[in-house]
Amino acid sequence: MKNMNKLANVVLERLLEHYDIKKKEFLNNYSTPFQLLVAALLSAQSTDKQVNTVTNQLFKRYPDPQSFAQSSPEEIEQYIKSVGLYKTKARNIHNLSKVLLSEYNSSVPKTISELIKLPGIGRKTANVVLNDWFQINEGIAVDTHVQRISYRIGLTKHTNPEKIEKDLMLLFPKNSWGILTRLFISHGREICLARNPKCDNCFLSDICKKNIIRKNKSSKREKNNITK
Repeated sequence: MKNMNKLANVVLERLLEHYDIKKKEFLNNYSTPFQLLVAALLSAQSTDKQVNTVTNQLFKRYPDPQSFAQSSPEEIEQYIKSVGLYKTKARNIHNLSKVLLSEYNSSVPKTISELIKLPGIGRKTANVVLNDWFQINEGIAVDTHVQRISYRIGLTKHTNPEKIEKDLMLLFPKNSWGILTRLFISHGREICLARNPKCDNCFLSDICKKNIIRKNKSSKREKNNITK
């Protein structure tokens, strides 16, 4: 575990050195915790850029739970057609708005246990809201970038988001949990791509398990070719 903690510390230090997340595009078109909750829900299988564009008009028409609850999934669909799974998302937004009205006095709850009971809200979305709005570090938002990079580097042996989250929570200091997701996303967008990662240009390549294995295999092939 000590070696893993050292690895995590080096990863965090280097990511912080290379990425100024204030200059990166993330979800940014919201002015209330409820709007962030909706934006984060919409971001599943969609880019932050797409969601920021969609919510520009969406929140003008539906600024709060009351307005969404008084609408219908079919009406909401018309504003979010450009994002993935828009029919399911429209239904979930409508239903969670009604739950917030009836059970939380229109307020967004501040615990993961309460948030994940809302329609369409999983741990990732719950952590985004808690970390980014309330500055509550109850967990780590594990999206596809966090999932891919943490596995490649060797910070986890798991592919299940909840198991990955538990591993990362043990390795990284709690005060970094909120920013960690954005750092991984930045790295995943620029260097550690899902396909054709730029390993030769990566500042984590010397400590990345996947890259070290790749280099060892390449080295063995070269030796075999020489001895043939």
